[in-house]
Amino acid sequence: MSGRATRATSAIDRLKRRTGNEKYSMSVTGNGHFFLSEGAGNPPLNAPMELDEFVAFVNGIAPLAPKRVSKLDIAFEKQLIKK
Repeated sequence: MSGRATRATSAIDRLKRRTGNEKYSMSVTGNGHFFLSEGAGNPPLNAPMELDEFVAFVNGIAPLAPKRVSKLDIAFEKQLIKK
């Protein structure tokens, strides 16, 4: 699999986790443009797009997952504020 398709597939996987909808699927046209559909056989949710546009579109569909913060990160932030 090419690096282009891997990047787009990763964006779709993140979308599936954020939304809980496992039916999202991605298709690639013959000229290398990507589009998203909500299940195989359903109409596309967007016009075919270049890779960067497509990844930005997919990332904008659902809010990003909150960033994980550990206790050590919090303690480090407090130390930085004290100085």
